[in-house]
Amino acid sequence: MNTTKIGFIGLGIMGMPMALNLIKAGFPVTIYNRTKAKEEVLKAEGALVASSPAALMQENEVIIIMVTDDEAIKHLFTDENGLLSAKVSAKTIVNMSTVSPGISREMAGLCKQQGNEYIDAPVSGSVKQAESGQLVIMVGGERSAFGQVKPILDYLGKLTLFVGSHGAGNTAKLAINALLAIQAQGLAEATVFARDKGIELEDLFEMINNSAIGNTFIKIKSSLILEENYKPAFALKNIVKDLRLAKAEGLDSPLANAAYDTFQQAEPTYGEEDIIAVIKQVDHL
Repeated sequence: MNTTKIGFIGLGIMGMPMALNLIKAGFPVTIYNRTKAKEEVLKAEGALVASSPAALMQENEVIIIMVTDDEAIKHLFTDENGLLSAKVSAKTIVNMSTVSPGISREMAGLCKQQGNEYIDAPVSGSVKQAESGQLVIMVGGERSAFGQVKPILDYLGKLTLFVGSHGAGNTAKLAINALLAIQAQGLAEATVFARDKGIELEDLFEMINNSAIGNTFIKIKSSLILEENYKPAFALKNIVKDLRLAKAEGLDSPLANAAYDTFQQAEPTYGEEDIIAVIKQVDHL
């Protein structure tokens, strides 16, 4: 049995299956989520529930965070009952959210002042990979802290890789998601072009997925296009956020800029749908 006491914050579409995998692996897991109904699901699986981030920080050795953005991170750390208000030391905080490198460096500094470790460990993958423990995890921070938590992260991902100092994991994730946006828009544009020229989409996707340019992302998203299923595995509004963060870090290239413009235009109408709903925006244009 795994004895490290883990606190888990953020039970969204990714956080929920990740926390469940840790419970199934035998870790004692305590959870905190703003939406209390989601806590009940994991409570039924054996998780304990903390009354606040501060209480969770006090009672656990490793704290894993999976929330949406920089603002949520600031609140979790610095609010009246936030993590840092616990005023404890010798904890390791693993922020697996897709946030800016800057917020990770800032929070790492605040953690260090209290004698705690912080690493940024965002993930590549979607709900299916989270459920099956097949995520790709990229880690920034102190290598010694990475070594301590890697056995835990290995229950969540098929690859856990140390990529540099604080914020490096976030930078790597922004690079990957910039490519993700470009691929999504490219698939959308090719699909609309072929369809408008009379090519059956089933035939188009069979050819693509059996060619050198076929990949897992295209296989998944092409099937969703055929089904006209835009239920969000990764919401379009989140790729807009990630492209915005990447641009703030200096990403300024032709394809990335084109993707950013298209997804920004799509967000007001399709932001709550899956990333591949960008095809509706391309079709409209």
